[in-house]
Amino acid sequence: MITERTEEIAKIIVHSAFKVHKELGPGLLEKVYEICLAHEIAKAGLEVKGQIDIPIVYDNIVFSEGLRLDLLVEDCIIVEVKAVEQVNSVWEAQIISHLKLTNKDLGFLINFNVPLIKSGIKRFINTRKK
Repeated sequence: MITERTEEIAKIIVHSAFKVHKELGPGLLEKVYEICLAHEIAKAGLEVKGQIDIPIVYDNIVFSEGLRLDLLVEDCIIVEVKAVEQVNSVWEAQIISHLKLTNKDLGFLINFNVPLIKSGIKRFINTRKK
């Protein structure tokens, strides 16, 4: 179940992605988009953390060499940033796994290397929330 607050945050993330893409266009490195997107999200008043290491719990053991999230917004939405010609289906599976393993509700896979950013934004909902 996605809360109203999470939806508000999601709208800000999408709007921020539109702003960054409009300003920079496609063709730059992923890191550039990640930094600029984080900046726009923070300008909108949201807490955003970049390159967050998330430990994995497996067989009741915590492994610190777990996941690395591109961006975590307001500790509730995962954002994976790409700048590629074609999105690999493995990345889609990856964000679904990230949502499950972190128990977050919502995630975005945003590919900035597209002519129109709306075609580069994919939204994922954690249907297996604990």
